[in-house]
Amino acid sequence: MPALRIRALQATCAALLACGGGVAAAQGIEYRSTAAAALLYDSPSVQGQRQFILAADTPVEVVVVLERWVKVREPAGAIAWIEASKLAARRTVIVTAERATAFQSADAGSAAAFHATRDVVLELTQPTAGGWVGVRHRDGASGFLRVTEVWGL
Repeated sequence: MPALRIRALQATCAALLACGGGVAAAQGIEYRSTAAAALLYDSPSVQGQRQFILAADTPVEVVVVLERWVKVREPAGAIAWIEASKLAARRTVIVTAERATAFQSADAGSAAAFHATRDVVLELTQPTAGGWVGVRHRDGASGFLRVTEVWGL
């Protein structure tokens, strides 16, 4: 009898893996940004307890996706639920360094484009390449930051 249970468990595990059960672990972390200021809740319901408000354009890490709700981790590390409609397609990152220098090209030897301090939100303009990411400040200045100086990638 125990051998039969083990075989059944093995078959179930194999079926789950074949259906994509192991795919999520192989995929990268997904980030999104808030479209406008948004309430976050302790459960996937507007009847849930309100936890806090995130400012517009705040990057969040997607943890779980339901039909109309997304469980997210915000930059400080708190995990809560947000309505899916409150998330934007536009991507942003937040500066984690005390003072980050954005360069005109993805090279520390190039001229500085602008400086940003901790907690400044920047629009993501180019994906990560060689340890650099393209960003745009809300004032219009663009440049490249080291990926170690931002959160949301």
